[in-house]
Amino acid sequence: MNEDIRIHSWPCSYYLETSKQWVSGRLSLTPVAIKFTADKTGELLVNFHLSSISEIKKESSNLIFSSLTILEKNTKHWFSSLQPSRNVVFNILEHFWREQLLSSQGAGAEAAALQPTKGKELTGLLTGSQKRLEDTAKVLHYQGEQFDNIMRGLNKIEGDMDVADRLLTELESPSWWPFSSKLWKTPLETKPKETATVSDSKNQEGIIIRIPVIITHRTDSNVKPGKLTLFASGLEISDCNSQVIHRFESKEVDDIRVHTPYEISVRQRFIGKPDTSYRLLSAKMPEAIPILEMQFSKKIQFLEDALGFVGAKKSPQVDLGTSIWQAATGLLGGVVQPSSPVGGREGMDNDQVQLQKQEKISQEEAKELKQILKKLKGLALETEAELERQDEALDSITTSVDRATLTIDKQNRRIKKLT
Repeated sequence: MNEDIRIHSWPCSYYLETSKQWVSGRLSLTPVAIKFTADKTGELLVNFHLSSISEIKKESSNLIFSSLTILEKNTKHWFSSLQPSRNVVFNILEHFWREQLLSSQGAGAEAAALQPTKGKELTGLLTGSQKRLEDTAKVLHYQGEQFDNIMRGLNKIEGDMDVADRLLTELESPSWWPFSSKLWKTPLETKPKETATVSDSKNQEGIIIRIPVIITHRTDSNVKPGKLTLFASGLEISDCNSQVIHRFESKEVDDIRVHTPYEISVRQRFIGKPDTSYRLLSAKMPEAIPILEMQFSKKIQFLEDALGFVGAKKSPQVDLGTSIWQAATGLLGGVVQPSSPVGGREGMDNDQVQLQKQEKISQEEAKELKQILKKLKGLALETEAELERQDEALDSITTSVDRATLTIDKQNRRIKKLT
């Protein structure tokens, strides 16, 4: 992810200690840093890493102006006249600061400069891919349950149609027909058992991901911290005390807009009353967006500032395609059997040869990568089998619906004759 991307910026004033005066400008937040740029000169007066912050507080300057102070190492920075409000800026800055400290990358700007080994890069890469496949499997499992419920419903409809056929036959038969009582008896005995089999499973669905968020409702200027929980059947927004603010079922979501890799808005439209809309900002949002894109592929829209995130997701470093698989297995083969060339030396260009000479990974890293690859292969096979099963279920559902439609048409014609 690009660390220079601007998450938010706010007009404000900054107290410049050297000249003892307030300077108007814009306070900007990036994924890893806070910056302040003066309006008149365009000079960058403040630029420090989030991990170097030791405290963020709300204070008053000169006993009048409400201000926000940021203690960075031994320097205290004063910001005032914050728009839209001090509370909004405080909540957002505190959220990203705390998430930066909690994350593995929050050890400081110096740690970011250290280059990880190729083995660690591949381990992180494949672990992310494994997590993505596990999330996909959860969604597919829920969809499979939905297909099973649809099939049960269609079977019940077919049973009801059989009942209707018997009833119509009874009505169409002459009054002197002696077998009318048998036609009415069978369906009444089997009907109660069907309803007992249709049950719960909705409350037992698992959580795919839960992340802390900053919540804005509709166009309100006030923001509050909370949580976003993604299920296979939809998403849920709750406050810090885990009290549900709103739950969107998948069918209730009309559109999701990705404003930046860290900010989205979710909306449900209504006719004759205001839409239900929430804007969600989070340092962990890049982890949730791929899942949202998978669940709401036809409803999600990436705006201009988020287009770079789409390109990054489709790059070979995040894709689960053959390039990662070949790179990882090829490198593993070179480490486990360094004497034998991987895939034949004739097919390798000079850059690949140089890469194999320069990049070394330990036996422990190779063992860990092998285990991850084994899990990935198993997950991929399970996902493929589930997709094939769902394809067959869809064909079955389509056939049943077509058959039910024809039966209903025939019954309609028979009813018209009776009337």
